[in-house]
Amino acid sequence: MTDTHARTGVWFAGARGSVATTAVAGCAAVRAGLHPATGMVTETPAFAGTGLPSLAALVFGGHDIATSPLPKRAEQLTGAGVLPHGLADAVHAELAAADEEIRTGGPLPDDPRTDAELVADLAADLVSFRGRHALARVVVVNVSSTEPPPAPDAARLPPSSLYAAAALRAGCPYVDFTPSTGLRTPDLSAAATAAGLPHAGRDGKTGQTLLRSVLAPMFVQRALDVRAWSGTNLLGGGDGATLADPGAAAAKNAGKERVLTETLGHRPEGRVHIDDVPALGDWKTAWDHIAFEGFLGSRMVLQTIWQGCDSALAAPLVLDLARLVARAHEAGLAGPLPELGFYFKDPDGGPSGLAEQYAELLAFAARLREAR
Repeated sequence: MTDTHARTGVWFAGARGSVATTAVAGCAAVRAGLHPATGMVTETPAFAGTGLPSLAALVFGGHDIATSPLPKRAEQLTGAGVLPHGLADAVHAELAAADEEIRTGGPLPDDPRTDAELVADLAADLVSFRGRHALARVVVVNVSSTEPPPAPDAARLPPSSLYAAAALRAGCPYVDFTPSTGLRTPDLSAAATAAGLPHAGRDGKTGQTLLRSVLAPMFVQRALDVRAWSGTNLLGGGDGATLADPGAAAAKNAGKERVLTETLGHRPEGRVHIDDVPALGDWKTAWDHIAFEGFLGSRMVLQTIWQGCDSALAAPLVLDLARLVARAHEAGLAGPLPELGFYFKDPDGGPSGLAEQYAELLAFAARLREAR
C-alpha cells in the first residue's frame, strides 16, 4: 500500500526565485486551509486515490546562488502583488524552515571546481537532505533562470545539466520546468536511462503556449488554414531580464513554436518576440495575431491577449509535477514520462493538443491508482 504521508522532498534548483518562493508559500497556505488549491490539477477529484504524497508530507529545500532569504523574497513578492497581503507573515515559519535547507549552488563566478566536483558536491547536498529528514525520496525540480543553448564546443556543462547530473547521481527523479538543456545531452540522456529514474520536462506551459495548445487543434479540426501566427511577450522581473538575452529567448521560443508545427503540420509564418519591461515585474502580457484562411479563400484574423502572473501560474504546476513524479518513482516507473506533456511546452513525446494531453494525464492517474 502507498503511504501518502511518507515524507517527500522537493528540491528546487533556483530555490530563492519567484516560482519556488510562491510554491513553498502556496503549499503552506493550502495545507493550513488559508487558501484553496486553485490551479492544482492534482487536487481535483480525478486524482483521488492515486497515492500522491500529501501536501503536508512535502519538505522543501534547494540550491541557489542568490542569498536573499525566502521570508524576504516573500515580502518582495507581496509588494509586487504576487502573494496576497498577510500570507508571508502567516507562513513565515514554513518559509524560514525551507530557507534553512537551501545550499549554495553553482558554478559561482570564478568557481575553481570541475564539473565532476560540482556534481559530486551538489549530489552530496541532496543525499544529506534526504537522510537528515528521513525522506522516502527527493524530487529535484529545476526552476532556475533560462539558459542560452550551450555552444557545440562548450568545455563545460551548463548549470541546468550539472543539477540534472547531480539528481541522477543521488538517485533522485528530475523535473525540468525550464527550457534549459538539463538532461538533454547525449551523455545525460543515457545516464538517465541507466539510472532507472523517472524524469519529466521541459519548459512549463503556463500562458501563451497553453492557449496555443488549445487554439491550434481548433483550426485543424475545423479545416481552417493558418497562414501566419505571430506573438509578443511583455514581461519583467528576473525572467524578463534573462530573456533579454537572444540565446535564452531562442531557447524559450523553441517550445512555443513546437506546438504549432506539430499540431498544424507546418510552421506558419511569424515568430514570437520577447520584450523585457522591468516595470511589469512578475506580470506578463502575451499577444497573439493569427491570420487564417477559410472557405473560398476568405482571409480572417483571430487576436488574443493573455495577462497573468507567471509565478502564480507556475507554482501549482510545480507542486503537481513534484507529487506526480514522486508517485511514479514509488510505483517503479522509470525514464521519460510523456504522459505529463500536459504541463510542458517541449514534452518528452506524446500529443501536442491540450485536450489529448489531458486525456493522457488522466490515464496516467489511473495507472498510478492501479499500482497501489
